[in-house]
Amino acid sequence: MKDPKIKTYGCRLNFYESEVIRKYANENNLQDHIFINSCAVTNKTISDLKHEIRKIKKDNKKSQLILTGCAAQIHKQDFEKMKEVDSIIGNKEKLESSTYKTIRKSNHNVNLVGDIFENAQAISPIIEKVKNRIRGFVQIQNGCDHRCTFCIIPYGRGNSRSVSPTNIVEQVKMLLEKNYKEIVLTGVDLTSYGSDLKDKVSLSKLVKLILKAVPDLKRLRLSSLDIAEIDDELIELYGKEKRLLPHIHLSLQAGDNMILKRMKRRHLREDAIYAINHIRAVRPDVVFGADLIAGFPTETEEMFMNSVKLIDECDITFLHVFPFSPREGTPASRMPQVDREIIKKRAKMLRKIGERKISEHYDKLRNKEINLIVETQNQGRSDTFAKVYLEDSFETGKIMRMYVTGKRQEGLVGNIIV
Repeated sequence: MKDPKIKTYGCRLNFYESEVIRKYANENNLQDHIFINSCAVTNKTISDLKHEIRKIKKDNKKSQLILTGCAAQIHKQDFEKMKEVDSIIGNKEKLESSTYKTIRKSNHNVNLVGDIFENAQAISPIIEKVKNRIRGFVQIQNGCDHRCTFCIIPYGRGNSRSVSPTNIVEQVKMLLEKNYKEIVLTGVDLTSYGSDLKDKVSLSKLVKLILKAVPDLKRLRLSSLDIAEIDDELIELYGKEKRLLPHIHLSLQAGDNMILKRMKRRHLREDAIYAINHIRAVRPDVVFGADLIAGFPTETEEMFMNSVKLIDECDITFLHVFPFSPREGTPASRMPQVDREIIKKRAKMLRKIGERKISEHYDKLRNKEINLIVETQNQGRSDTFAKVYLEDSFETGKIMRMYVTGKRQEGLVGNIIV
């Protein structure tokens, strides 16, 4: 039986949710439908999505095209006007099996987009696989209670809702049984995990629980963490538990305190330095990545340079750079804007620094042994998420050890240790 066509955009949480879509679509014989699981993080994202929808529909005229995800949730009325979109389902509805029964039984287009803020509990169906992925994504949380002035995502995801620890452990065990060697815990605001549960469970306590309950799990990775909610217990855990991989991506956004305040972030640059230094003190091999926004409203050259300086001060390696794009309906869209050419220039500068930092990280690994997981026959990732190029072909998902001899554009190169 062939799978339905699913196009996934955006965050790791969307990749998990696309597998839920695949599961329910197959159960209801919707293989001739096309599902687009969308993102809405920037204006360009929405513009690119509309272009992609037109292209997909042009190439698949006889297929029903169903739009879901954050773009469908936030911009429902906008996409209803597109003749290429046959049906729209919201972020809550895409995780409910009843939605797919409705689509199967309906003789006309379906429009199911409810009020996401009425969703009081996390919906987290158990999945058996993540197609074309060697890592198993496990949703532990959805939504966000915070309102950063640049961000539209809470309006697509709703308030923070945590998945029960029992459900999470069951999902991890299921994926391990299906031979996934690495598990990634994912959510919208990961570090807020557990605050809404009757029995309060922090992210650090959840990680301890998973590692204790699933001793066969050898590689656990966390997705993006908020500086403001990294507690001492989580820092200590990185030092004690080697199964927790030494790669941490931070929701940093800026390195200037005034800009952080105007973003309505809940941390200062000093908090970032503190957290990074303390994690590195207990786990010297840890490598950091970070989200950074270039050209936030009112950002002066001096403010921007504070972000640049923080990268080297904290030795941040993997930079995820966003040129600021005002999102209608957010407070930042009403603030004094930075000239677009300046924004482009600053984003380009950050990306150049990012290239340098990755190159420096690869140089530090020369003549050292690393662990890696094979992603494709000739490529893999180290524990610190560095790219690895493999001279020979290996089975995807295989865990190996390599002596690093150098680097090339495709990543680290070296000799596999038998």
